[in-house]
Amino acid sequence: ILSTFISVAQKEISLVSWNIQDFGKSKSTETIAQIANILKTYDIVALQEVVSGYGGAQTVAKLADELNRKGAKWDYVISNPTKSPPYKTERYAYLWKPSKVMAIGRGNLVVELQSSVYREPFEMTFRVDGKIFKILNYHSRKYNDHPEEEIKLLIQYVVKQNTPTILVGDFNIT
Repeated sequence: ILSTFISVAQKEISLVSWNIQDFGKSKSTETIAQIANILKTYDIVALQEVVSGYGGAQTVAKLADELNRKGAKWDYVISNPTKSPPYKTERYAYLWKPSKVMAIGRGNLVVELQSSVYREPFEMTFRVDGKIFKILNYHSRKYNDHPEEEIKLLIQYVVKQNTPTILVGDFNIT
């Protein structure tokens, strides 16, 4: 888990990124409740490794429901499955508190990076008090498959953006 605070429009927003590992129907109700207890204090959550099948989306919905019972309203979005080599396909998810941050759109997988990386990142745009920023959520290839090559491309993509962009995820660097 990587968490940070960012300042947007003179407001502090908390952001956490978590490779939740095989997040799908294998997660019990008790495990989802434990995860919600960890995440409830954050304003934006970026998840990697959501199972690409039906169970992944359903489990994110269960997590959002559990978070809603913890004292704040939450919204969420789930990416389409990544266009990845066999056994590497997954989804990403964002969850956020609408009282703290407003989502603009429903996000998108970055198609222009699809042929260069194992799992294309999921980009989402948010607004806080009129200030717009993006979060690029990413899960790189395994450490022994040289993720540095992908990371360089991601950094180049972020630098080209006209909107302030935060790169989060699991970069698999030892």
